Amino acid sequence: MHIDDVHAALMMCDPAQKCAATRALHAADSSALAEAGGTPETVVVPGRPDAPALVHPARLAKRGLGKPAGRAALIHAIAHIEFNAINLGLDAAYRFRGMPAAFYADWLSMAADESRHFEMLNNRLADYGFTYGDFDAHNGLWEMAVKTAHDVMIRMALVPRVLEARGLDVTPGMIEKLRQAGDDETVAILEVILEEEVPHVEIGTRWFRYCAEPRGLDPDSTFTKLLDEYMNGGPPGPYNFPARREARFSENELDWLAKRHS
Repeated sequence: MHIDDVHAALMMCDPAQKCAATRALHAADSSALAEAGGTPETVVVPGRPDAPALVHPARLAKRGLGKPAGRAALIHAIAHIEFNAINLGLDAAYRFRGMPAAFYADWLSMAADESRHFEMLNNRLADYGFTYGDFDAHNGLWEMAVKTAHDVMIRMALVPRVLEARGLDVTPGMIEKLRQAGDDETVAILEVILEEEVPHVEIGTRWFRYCAEPRGLDPDSTFTKLLDEYMNGGPPGPYNFPARREARFSENELDWLAKRHS
């Protein structure tokens, strides 16, 4: 595998083609990526289809889950997160040079999981008569990727350990609401995603600490400083502390989150 193969998948716009290419990368030997040289350019706009339209989060329509269109809108929002997560996984493998081979294997594995999640959700959207792109979305997840493109440690701290970890916090509530609405098929999909997102967040924890410690930085205090610097303290609670513990958040980090947002 060559680094250009990863970049090519990152820049693919068609979701089906991107998903297939991502799984092919995961199945291939990625060890050569650890030897890739050169300086990558920041990908400001990754490959993505013309739709959905990207709008400010405040402009997204509020829809209840009591009606099919509301449930479809929620499924679409989660599918959009998963599609962005494919690009985030590919971008991490393409952007950050000189990391151990296991780093690239981890991020390509994560991207492949996200491609499967996206396809499950898009197939479920089809059951409702919609497809990816039929609802507006926002670009917050990718905007943070651009802001952290200059430093692998900051990327590991703020994308998997904050934005993706947010899924650990909010998905149980979504599952319960969808179960009450009688949408057991979507519940089953979200249960799979929730289970598999824990090791994805753990990947971020592991590589964040790998990057922080050789710099002489304490990972716990560095994480909270980055939250203040880049994200105004990070998203509010409540937090899924058991899942975050599984993802190897330290007790110091969890105590800080609990006190900051209590």
